[in-house]
Amino acid sequence: MKNATRAALVLAFLVALSACKPHDESAPVVDAPAAAGTESGAAPPAGKAFDIDSVPVSNVALGEFPYIRLPAGYSSRGFSTETKDFARFPFWVKGEPHWVEGQMYLATFGTEAGKSVSEYEVKKNFEALVQQMGGQKISEEKIPGDAIKGWGEEITQGFNSGLGDVYNGPAMTYLIRRDDGNIWIHLAISGTGSYVVAKEKGFEATAGLLPAAELKQQLDDTGKVALQVNFATASTEILPDSLPQIDQVAQLLKDDPALKLAVNGHTDNSGDGAQNQRLSEGRAHAVVAAIVSKGVDAARLGAKGFGQQQPVADNTTEEGKAKNRRVELVKQQ
Repeated sequence: MKNATRAALVLAFLVALSACKPHDESAPVVDAPAAAGTESGAAPPAGKAFDIDSVPVSNVALGEFPYIRLPAGYSSRGFSTETKDFARFPFWVKGEPHWVEGQMYLATFGTEAGKSVSEYEVKKNFEALVQQMGGQKISEEKIPGDAIKGWGEEITQGFNSGLGDVYNGPAMTYLIRRDDGNIWIHLAISGTGSYVVAKEKGFEATAGLLPAAELKQQLDDTGKVALQVNFATASTEILPDSLPQIDQVAQLLKDDPALKLAVNGHTDNSGDGAQNQRLSEGRAHAVVAAIVSKGVDAARLGAKGFGQQQPVADNTTEEGKAKNRRVELVKQQ
């Protein structure tokens, strides 16, 4: 009995001593797992929209536009290439098109004899080149087919070759941000490669205003006169800077009530011939509608499109193409 009492007293003393032991501040503290839906257990935030300011400005000295020389063993010889002084193209950036206006170069390319296409090799070369230019790749992903269909004539007017086979592979977009105009590069590789290089620049009107008196003089001398009316890209929309020219044509008709005119639309040879025919017809009708809206009797005007069939200059140069994209007034008896 005495032994049992002594053992109980020792046990009580040890329990009390343990309770008085100070807390060890250096012991590691492990947080319990966060409950579902709490801040620390939530999914990471969705990706943000592209911010062009996140790309550093490049001051690297560059050569002549379009800046790119294809890798060894690859060539555009025998493939479609074209330079446009001013055009518009949708560079695909993180799920949406970024429309760029400016000077454009588009090309398709393949391999030279004895070499097979290596998509990996082409991508690595373009990435290395862009890094040398002080830029970076900003997007690589598939473009939804519905998005491409929505671009309509913007692409069919000469950009299909540069767009490439984006239906079966991703589009890669590169940006070289510069104070003198950003440079954008679109690349697609699937069997053959395609790319577009754009140097951003603002639109500069090149059409000149012909006053009514000069219009009359040329019609009397040659029976026709060319109007360099500016339209939106691949569109029948007359740009505002050309409306004063429409006013002069209307004035010409008002000054000579007996005068009747045919309004003939023409294009260069870029893109599909059938589409060019439709575009030239639409633009001729747009000019007639604009003249009629100034109070001229529609019976004194006719509209017809000739597409790319009647060039007046060399279609292999940008200067020649600009002359071929015209609307002509032809004097009718």
